[in-house]
Amino acid sequence: MSKVFLKPGKEKRVFSGHPWVFLSDIERADKSVMPGDLVGIFTKQGKYLAQGVYNPNSQIALRILTTKDEAVDKNFIKKRVERAISYRRKFADLQSCRLIHAEADGLPAIVVDSFGPVLSLQCLSLGMSQYQKVIVESLVEILSPMGIYERNDVPIRRLEGMEQSVGVLHGEIPDKVEMMENGIRFLIDVKHGQKTGYFLDQKENRAAIAPFVKGSEVLDCFTHTGSFALHAAKYGAESVLGIDISEFACQNAQENKHLNEFENVDFKTANAFDFLREESQAGKQFDVIVLDPPAFAKSKSNIASATKGYKEINLRAMKMIRDGGYLITCSCSQHILAAMFKNIVLQAANDAGVNLMQAEFRSQSKDHPVLPAAMETQYLKCGIYRITK
Repeated sequence: MSKVFLKPGKEKRVFSGHPWVFLSDIERADKSVMPGDLVGIFTKQGKYLAQGVYNPNSQIALRILTTKDEAVDKNFIKKRVERAISYRRKFADLQSCRLIHAEADGLPAIVVDSFGPVLSLQCLSLGMSQYQKVIVESLVEILSPMGIYERNDVPIRRLEGMEQSVGVLHGEIPDKVEMMENGIRFLIDVKHGQKTGYFLDQKENRAAIAPFVKGSEVLDCFTHTGSFALHAAKYGAESVLGIDISEFACQNAQENKHLNEFENVDFKTANAFDFLREESQAGKQFDVIVLDPPAFAKSKSNIASATKGYKEINLRAMKMIRDGGYLITCSCSQHILAAMFKNIVLQAANDAGVNLMQAEFRSQSKDHPVLPAAMETQYLKCGIYRITK
């Protein structure tokens, strides 16, 4: 096995349990090592630290698989898949959950989501692509899904030196599959939906809105497939309006509405920023507003503009919430830490002239576990605030 040696002091990251080593932390690598290879990771003095996959074309040059001196082979990978699924069997519906959550499950850059009888897989690392086949085989052996679909159509793969690709990895994949989440039926487009087809990380947060929406007039911004909106309808909202900039997304949301036979919810294609500004100026009011936008900060260089965007939508939403109503506000930007997001919401409240009472502050669902040694893995924030004026 080829070896990679770290700069003095950089082994502390490995000792802390962080699964990444950055390119700038590497002293040198054996001349024989190739991008994507499994390598031994050593201190500059030659002390063994770990094994991981290596790619000098990525800023995350090493993704650690184990700190033990053990064989990283087919059996190793299968055990990791089994361990991930065993964890979720304790609390999750295996037909509506994330089965493998990358580094947190010891399978770096591998994501597998389960939608009813179908699994959706992403591999975002050149080094981990060599294990994709055995991961698929393990999933088939353990779960016997109808099909497994590859959603490797993400630009980040280019940074790893890989082509984007989609297609059937196992079995059959219908154009849409039905999945049940919190008692609500959803049609999932595994082939064309965003990311792996649907955002499962908000599942527990969607259930958490139940006490706050009953009998309320609810606005769901960035509704996507209507997930928060349909939960509000199920939990007794008087009326629900979901908006999204994508007409395709709104069509999917309408389809999900009809599937559940909800009469108290509707969807509209609109830019959330424009809609909030126009409706706020018109004096429109709601009892509950949900903000679940896409990531505004996809890199550290976007933090300033993201902060501005989050503040604007939260400020406008707060002005449109009736006295005693609730704001359910989210951020999935990993570069916007929880404390930063709370401060953005507070500053928006100050500018809007309202008072905040925090009912809950939540993170991603348990099927998207967090590594305390790598806080990048805790990316989702969901605050539920009572607004008084």
